[in-house]
Amino acid sequence: MSEFGVLSVVPPLLAIALAIITRKAILSLFLGVWSGGIIYTGGLGIQQTFSWIVRSISQVEPNAEGSVFHAQIIVFTLLLGSSVAMIWRLGGSHAVRDWALTHIDSKRSAGVVAWLLGVLLFFDDYANTAIVGSTMKDVSDHLGLSREKLSYVVDSTAAPVATLGISSWVAFQLSMIEKGYETAGVSAASRPQNFEIFLQAIPFNMYSILAVVMVAIIVLSRRDYGAMLTAEHRATTTGAVTSEDATPMQDVKGELGEPSAENPSLVSFFVPVAVLIAVTIATALYTGYGPDTTLYDMVVGADYAVALIVGSFAMVVSTYVLGLTYGILSLGESVDTTVDGFGIMLTAVTILVLAWSIGNVVDALGTARYVSGIAKLFLTPALLPVVVMFTAAFVAFSTGSSWGTMSIVTPIAVPVAWNLAGTHTMVSAVVGVVFSGAIFGDHASPISDTTVLSATFTGADLIDHVRTQLYYAGTVIAVTAVLLAVWGVTRITPWVLLPVGALALVVLVYALSELDARRRDISPVQSGTPSADPDD
Repeated sequence: MSEFGVLSVVPPLLAIALAIITRKAILSLFLGVWSGGIIYTGGLGIQQTFSWIVRSISQVEPNAEGSVFHAQIIVFTLLLGSSVAMIWRLGGSHAVRDWALTHIDSKRSAGVVAWLLGVLLFFDDYANTAIVGSTMKDVSDHLGLSREKLSYVVDSTAAPVATLGISSWVAFQLSMIEKGYETAGVSAASRPQNFEIFLQAIPFNMYSILAVVMVAIIVLSRRDYGAMLTAEHRATTTGAVTSEDATPMQDVKGELGEPSAENPSLVSFFVPVAVLIAVTIATALYTGYGPDTTLYDMVVGADYAVALIVGSFAMVVSTYVLGLTYGILSLGESVDTTVDGFGIMLTAVTILVLAWSIGNVVDALGTARYVSGIAKLFLTPALLPVVVMFTAAFVAFSTGSSWGTMSIVTPIAVPVAWNLAGTHTMVSAVVGVVFSGAIFGDHASPISDTTVLSATFTGADLIDHVRTQLYYAGTVIAVTAVLLAVWGVTRITPWVLLPVGALALVVLVYALSELDARRRDISPVQSGTPSADPDD
């Protein structure tokens, strides 16, 4: 148990509550960190507060290689901002918009394309968020899709998909499975391989699977409820893709003005994006290469943080080449645009740093240990998966870090599962539900890095994104909890339970959208043409 007890949960919950109430994410996060400094020191805590903030920038996060610096994510974000600015100035965004208006003719089509891109770009959630958000933002704007809806589609496919395929997430979780078995005292000779446990855990990662399914249901049915119905109704009736009091995480047109190209070309958009994808994948495989390595070894051993930096830098270089080749931007103008691009990402970077600082606070106060200690009081074999999932969800919600959650909860949950049930099936189940809880906690938390980046690359207001997504994430986690409880009692294979969960989501979406729309006296399907062009 944490020596600070229940006080250890105050800083993250205070930051989250203030962010939702005041809509001032930066101020709320700082006050959350400061409250942690006061609790930790028993005094004013100013020095400790800024010590945590400074340390968060160069802090190490665990991954397959054991060393991802937060500074690398900042560099990647700033370089992507430069690329977004360059593509805008080159006219690439306008060219895609003009092309899309003749090929993608509805909100549903835009949502389906964004969903498919999110599923296909499974190798890294950050790259997924950046590529899909930047690609679809202007297209969805001109089709009257709210920024909140696009952010939901992007956020609810990025991390969930990354947990289901071969990615940096999976490589890290394999190391956590190993650590958990070592803690339980189970030798490698007397248990399945870690990758086999991971494969068996996939159907138990029900939240991630059903979250991706939920996006498809929402997009294809065109039905919404809760805060998302409000956002979509606003976008349809007024043409405003953001709320009146929103503070978008980036406003490219407001910061950069009109494009420099007189005749925008699709080349100015698709070449940089293709360069980003190709160079990122190639660099990742190169960093994982070694003597006698297989493709699988290269994927799980790759340094994805380095790959993202190299890929985003290559993307910037490609925009410089295009600007000079087509005579659109001089070298000096490109440099100025790069600096402007850094500027449009400063809000996102500031929030990321403060969110990571909250992670330092909860680590110092022992928040995760306190929550895990409380959870152990309710453990039985039947309830274990549900309890572990909600424990992981609360830790991720409080810390804003899925990877941090996995590093804390998995090594605890695996030995508990082994000692409580004595089966590798139960171990696989808790490995899967740690993923589920971590992803849900991320989706529900305004201090999660993937939540911040999803809002950033889609140009949404961070708090609006969290508020609208929470209705859908809450629906999915409720269904997941019921399914896991049924499995705990009956041991019915999760492959049977998952289709039941998908059907339950369909029923809930139709029922909740009808009830909410009837209460407001509006249509549950907001599919009309926007009354105004948001860029005019």
